[in-house]
Amino acid sequence: MALHWTSGLAVAVAAALAVSVLFPAGATGHPLPPASGMLFPQFYQHTCPQLQEVVGAIVAKEHAKDPRMAASLVRLHFHDCFVQGCDASVLLDADGSGRFQTEKRSNPNRDSLRGYEVIDEIKAALEHACPHTVSCADIVAVAARDSTVLTGGPGWEVPLGRRDSLTASLSGSNNLIPAPNDTLPTIAAKFRNQGLDIVDLVALSGAHTIGDSRCVSFRQRLYSQNNDGRPDPTLNPAYAAELRGRCPKSGGDQILFALDPATQFRFDNQYYKNILAMNGLLNSDEVLLTQSHETMQLVKSYAASNELFFDHFAKSMVKMGNISPLTGHSGEIRKICRRVNHF
Repeated sequence: MALHWTSGLAVAVAAALAVSVLFPAGATGHPLPPASGMLFPQFYQHTCPQLQEVVGAIVAKEHAKDPRMAASLVRLHFHDCFVQGCDASVLLDADGSGRFQTEKRSNPNRDSLRGYEVIDEIKAALEHACPHTVSCADIVAVAARDSTVLTGGPGWEVPLGRRDSLTASLSGSNNLIPAPNDTLPTIAAKFRNQGLDIVDLVALSGAHTIGDSRCVSFRQRLYSQNNDGRPDPTLNPAYAAELRGRCPKSGGDQILFALDPATQFRFDNQYYKNILAMNGLLNSDEVLLTQSHETMQLVKSYAASNELFFDHFAKSMVKMGNISPLTGHSGEIRKICRRVNHF
């Protein structure tokens, strides 16, 4: 059965890309990174022209069934790129070879990272349409962009041409991905390690305008932020009381809470307005306001201008998507995203 890119998503992507003309690279003080070698948006123009249509149709279908999936697919791209670069290592299951340990069992990913089945479905459709051509890493990147647009966020042209890794890194996933309770200096260091700056950090944190977090990820803010039996003083007391009603001191680790309860399924700048009101859910959200003048100013700027946030977010997503890609003859094009072709 032929897949058709939903007209709504096609129009939304086109409109979002058109808006970017209003903010050319460098116009807002946050220039795009230099050309990324062999990655370019037209990489599959002749070998798999159906790519955008196939990815868009399946992402739209899955988003209609589960509105949480958009945030999950954006997060999947983030967690992929911060470990070994954007190489789909996060998708690999343990294969029994002993060559690597799957990243799916890391602390940031276990019981929380989602969207693997959506990527599987897209890959199967693309293997039918243009066999052994499109990498899993590129599928993840395009799905993240489409998920952002579907929820009302900005669009961008996704540079393509990544190849898939032959290994994964459990230790990298445990150590390189920013954690909800990290201090701002620690988060900034983890971003710098990937070639990302403070603007990227604050802009990409805005992905928390959609999606959920588990009780276990912010419990300490409600009960004993500094191991002193007191709640986090930077958390709005009324909001903290509301959260304690569903996030107990012990147990309930997997209970989900909206990262942005005001506009939970809409990609907008409400996240930054929440932070200014001391209603950031995670410690890593609120420290953007409380631990640095530079990040505080960015939070205020994005809260005041949805357009500026969208512009910076799109540019930072392109920049993140350019982290250490495998190109040329490095890696491979997996036939099934969960396993390497041969070992």
